[in-house]
This record gives sequence, structure tokens and C-alpha cells, in this order.
Amino acid sequence: MSAKKEIVLSGIRPTGFVHLGNYFGAIRNWVNMQEEFDCYYCVVDWHSLTTHPNTKELKENVLRLVSELIGSGLDPEKCVLYIQSDIPEIAELYLYLNMLAYTGELEKTTTFKDKVRMQPENVNSGLLTYPVLQAADILIHRAVKVPVGKDQEQHIEMTRNFAQRFNYRYGEVFPMPYAFNYGDDLIKIMSLDGSGKMSKSENQMNTLYLADDDDLIRKKIMKAKTDSGPTTPNSVKPDYIEGLFNLMNIVSEKEVTAKFEDDFNKCSIRYGDMKKQLAEDMVKFIAPVRSRTQAIRRDEKYMKQVMEHGASKARASAIATLQLVRDAIGLKYH
Repeated sequence: MSAKKEIVLSGIRPTGFVHLGNYFGAIRNWVNMQEEFDCYYCVVDWHSLTTHPNTKELKENVLRLVSELIGSGLDPEKCVLYIQSDIPEIAELYLYLNMLAYTGELEKTTTFKDKVRMQPENVNSGLLTYPVLQAADILIHRAVKVPVGKDQEQHIEMTRNFAQRFNYRYGEVFPMPYAFNYGDDLIKIMSLDGSGKMSKSENQMNTLYLADDDDLIRKKIMKAKTDSGPTTPNSVKPDYIEGLFNLMNIVSEKEVTAKFEDDFNKCSIRYGDMKKQLAEDMVKFIAPVRSRTQAIRRDEKYMKQVMEHGASKARASAIATLQLVRDAIGLKYH
């Protein structure tokens, strides 16, 4: 019998369009991980309500995200792809974990403080207990590996704390999950003006989305920030130029990138030519993902089937965990 695969859990919020940073920062690794681990990938629609209380676009956002994930290479036969709100057991586990989470520690969470600054008019208790719901997402499958970025590592630490407290108080139910980076080449995709990472919602002309059409991709890249070029050989590249070279590294042929690197070092680079080349290579990269995504999104029957199939597999796992949780707490009266 083959060894049991380790369980991986990762979630993505259905807010905004998937962009190149999401793809190279997370989704591409998810695609590789589904071959090696027992993977659960969750569209966390409940989480999105803490910052996006207006749900007019929620359904379309969720459906588009599911189709973009499959268009990017996730295979619903190889992983469990599901919507958070299809799994009521997560909400029940969230309730129990809230009894083990202290307000003091939740108020100190970096992400909570950031969100309070960003939306002072909507500091809801869902924002405060966000790490508890995230812990429920992970622990409901007794996942051990959680691929997250640096900004989420504090949440994984909190998940471990809640799991330890539960195990200590009620008996061993949960394994200890940990944050892990899959692959050494985690790529940070800079915004086209070099002002930070690409973002789902801010500054849309500086972000490349998987849904962008060919002309829009070209237009965005041609508008990307450049300067008049280096004046001394082998200069250090400014951030925004480094960002363009990074994009070229991931979508262009090696010789092409090497040629422009060489031109830069010799102070003979023509950024207009570089951007034209990058735009065409980016179109070639994004267009197939976009057309797969569009075909999947149009196939209502397939979409429904994928989500029902994912929900049924995720619920089977969640129900099994919840039974252990209820037994450990002693919630059995008849």
C-alpha cells in the first residue's frame, strides 16, 4: 500500500481578478503540488465578506475564480477544489475555536491592525476573528502543510496555538500545521510602475490580469515606467527596470532576456524595443490561459459539476474531523 500523502490546504479570496502575481506567487505551485500531495484548495467567500460586505458581484467573482484556477492548470480530479460556504462544518469548527482564541492576541494581529487602518468605518468582529476562521479552514481537513506568503505566517502560528490548546484541553485531534514554501523560486511580481507588488484591486493599469485581452496587455506593458537608460556600464537596475527584467525572465526565451541584459550592461538598451518584445511574449503566455478560462466559464454544466464534486469530497473530510472534535469535547447527549 502506498504511503498516505500529506494534506495541503490553501485558500484564495474571490475579490478582483487573478493577476500574474497570484499566478506565480501561488497558483503555479498549487498546480505542481496537486501531483505530490493530497491538496484542498478553497475559494474563501466567507473571508471576503469581512472587507467586501456588498455581495452584488460575489457570485460572478467566485465563478470566474473557479474557472481561472482550472484554466491555470488545477485539475478537479487531482485536487479538491471547493467553495468555503459549501462546507457548513467549517463554521461549526470556527465556533469551537473561538472559545480558545483570546481577544488580546487577536487584536495584536498585524493583518487586523492593517485592516482597521484601511477600513475604520467597518471594523467588524469577522475582521477580528479572521485568523480563527482561517484556522478552521486548515484544521477541518487536519492539513499539515499550508503554502502561504510571509504576511500570513503569523496566522499559521496562531492556528498552531489554537490546535495545541484544543489538544491540551480535549485530547489529541489535530496535527500541527506549518507554513511552507513549495519550490525555491518564489517569484515576487512587481507592479509595472515599480511601486510594490501587483495587486488585485489597486492600480489596474500597473497590473497584468489573466483576463486581460491581447491589446490591453500590450498597452499596459508599453506604458510601464522606464527611464532614459543607464549611463555607466553594469549599473544597478532601478526597481521598476528590475521588475520588467523579472517579467521577461518568466515569459521570454533565455537568449532574448540575455540580449537585453547585455544591452543594459553596455548602456545601449532601447526600452521601447524591450517592452515590445515583452508585450508579445506576455500575450503568448496569457492568451491560452485566458481562452481556457473563458471556455470553462461558459460551460455551466461543467462548472456546477466541479463545484458539487469538490463540495462532496471536502465535506466528507470535514464531517470526519468534526465527529472527532465533537467526541473530544463531549458533545454527545443521546
